Parts: sequence; C-alpha cells; structure tokens
Amino acid sequence: MSAEAFIRRETKLGRPSLVPELELYLADEAVPLWHATEVDLARDNLPPPYWAFAWPGGQALARLILDQPDLVQGKRVVDFGAGSGIASLAAAKAGAASVLAADIDAYAAAVIQLNAGANGLTLEVTTADISQSPFVGDVLLIGDMCYERGLAAAVLGWARPAARASLVLLADPGRAYQPTDGLVEVARYTVPTSRDLEDRLERIVTIWRLLE
Repeated sequence: MSAEAFIRRETKLGRPSLVPELELYLADEAVPLWHATEVDLARDNLPPPYWAFAWPGGQALARLILDQPDLVQGKRVVDFGAGSGIASLAAAKAGAASVLAADIDAYAAAVIQLNAGANGLTLEVTTADISQSPFVGDVLLIGDMCYERGLAAAVLGWARPAARASLVLLADPGRAYQPTDGLVEVARYTVPTSRDLEDRLERIVTIWRLLE
C-alpha cells in the first residue's frame, strides 16, 4: 500500500482545535493507528506515525503565524521536523515567499502534500536531513522537538547559529529537554490535547525566539 493510500485509509480530514482555519488528515486515536502501522514499521523501519496528529507545538506555531502574518510574509520559511505540516501550511497561508517543510519520515512528507492540497496551498517538501548543512532561509520553525536529550541537543546545536541572521522560533510544551537559556518568550498558548497523546487534557505551549 502506498503512503498516500495508507494515510487516506487511516485518517480523515479534521480541523485542529487551535487552528480551525486549516484542514488536516488526522487520526482519531493513537493506539489503533500505531497498531495499523506495525507491519509497515517492521518492513520499512519507519518511525512512529507522529505525522497523524496536530501536536501542541505545531498548533501554537501555526496560531502565532496566522495571528501575526508579518512574521513570515515575503520570507523564506523552513519548518524543521514538520510532522503534519501544520506550521508550514500556516506560513504558506500567511503569505510566505516560499515554504520548505522538512521531515525525514516519508509518510510525513506524503501527508504534508495531502494537507497542502486539502487547503489549496503550495509548498515544498523534503525528506533530506537538512540539519546536516548550514541553515538557509529567513525564518526557521521548530515545533515540539525537545522530547529526547540527543535530538534536542542536535537540533539546537544546528539552529543556534541560524539565529545570527534569521528568526528562529522554538515552540515547546514543557518537554524535558527544552533549553533554559538563550531564549526570549514570544507568545504562550493553551492547547487542548488528548490523553491518547499526552498525560493531560491541555498543554501550555511557549513559543521562544532562539538566540545565538
């Protein structure tokens, strides 16, 4: 089964609670989707289907961008670890000159394209690990990437030099490995969530401007 066919079978179009302006292919529950992907995970060594959910960090970034479109208008925007692509879609809708949604998961790339089509938006998608090269762009979006020590260290080590010349926005709902320095708070949102995904029914997400 192709990635697109699998996504259409296991998800349905819905509107995230904090960003009703956008439609996304989303899973109703985490556990059934995790089970449905077990065969594909074993065969292709794919990561878990994070792409099927509108995580709090991504929703907060999308809300900020739609409320303050001047942050991205006419600019080159890169969404790192894009997942469902919600922040990328918001940037495209808000008038970014270009949007690159980067996620190494091929299923994420497929769902981002489907979500873009559902919203009548155009953006570029890549499965290349862009963190292996210096950042190129005007705005870098990083949503909810501080949940593992090694991942957080690698992402922040790559992103901080970009803050010298670009706007780097880090959205974090209080994960364990969020940095504690070199941050300026930009906005804060309370995002409804599900006990399927989190240990509570809402998360407070802070959006930080990352400093060099």
